Amino acid sequence: MKNSIIALSMMFLLGFGTVPNAQTVKSDYKVMRKIHLPGETWWDYPSIDPSTGRLFVSRGTMVQVVNITTGKLAGVIPNTDGVHGIALAEDLNKGFVSDGADSSVTVFNLKTLRVVARIPVTGRDPDAILYDPFTHRVFTCNGETSNSTVIDAKTDKVIGTIRLSGRPEFSATDGKGRIYINIEDKSLIDEINPVTLKIMNVWPLAPGEHPSGLAIDAVHHVLFSVCHNKLMIIMDALDGKVIAALPIGGRVDGAAYDPALQRAYSSNGEGTLTIVQREKDGSYRVLEDLPTQFGARTIALDTETHRLFLPTAKFGPRPKPSAANPHAFPKMIENSFVVLEVAPVR
Repeated sequence: MKNSIIALSMMFLLGFGTVPNAQTVKSDYKVMRKIHLPGETWWDYPSIDPSTGRLFVSRGTMVQVVNITTGKLAGVIPNTDGVHGIALAEDLNKGFVSDGADSSVTVFNLKTLRVVARIPVTGRDPDAILYDPFTHRVFTCNGETSNSTVIDAKTDKVIGTIRLSGRPEFSATDGKGRIYINIEDKSLIDEINPVTLKIMNVWPLAPGEHPSGLAIDAVHHVLFSVCHNKLMIIMDALDGKVIAALPIGGRVDGAAYDPALQRAYSSNGEGTLTIVQREKDGSYRVLEDLPTQFGARTIALDTETHRLFLPTAKFGPRPKPSAANPHAFPKMIENSFVVLEVAPVR
């Protein structure tokens, strides 16, 4: 994702109250709960550890850790300046945080939340971050330098740098030797070999433009890339052929895939969640654009409970732009930050 503040600024510059173009078909989902968290700092990608029932929420200079059973704050990982994403290596009992503002990765103990290392990256502005269990390596998406820093997750040492086709936005792994990275400025997907650290293929996302979130169905070898021209591009992960281009909501930033339900999700900052179903014949259809809340643009999925978590907040009026501050941004309303918990109704 681009810098959080810039992305959110564009939401307001483009208009606050866009009405979503909802589908006529209804799914069985609803917003079940709003988890309130303190602070007026920005947010980005959340991550979830289903084994411990903890949700990790990026909040500007810290990561807030939430017990999703109680909805209460369970801890904080401090000093993660400009945090974007959190990659979890459950098999190693480690978490890795991309600190965009100081171009580093913070490593913490997954059980105690204690910081154990800080690693400078070989680029600028690490954005999305990925742990690949196949190689036990961490891959950053360095937005300002169009490359990826590769870290040995066992030793916390940098072992390489991959020059990418353009500005990386988000990544996904099939867990079997293939990594995929959305290239936002070129509307491409780079396929990476995580062992050799080489680009194996570069595939166009047309008709998708400016991709952000990326999710994968590793069983059926399918990628779901959500794009800013309101399309979800569904692609064969083996040969790069576009299978379908489905409509989604606007101001998208996140994607997720539930392998048990065979459903893909697009979290749209305009205030909708697009739900896409894989059919028995291998085709795809939009079930619904579920109303959520304005700004809910990133997403984490609990694959065990099938619940989704989307951070957002409310804002005051946008200040009048000035020469010194041409893109004046509205102030977050105090105590308005929440994580929406969306779940299928049984």
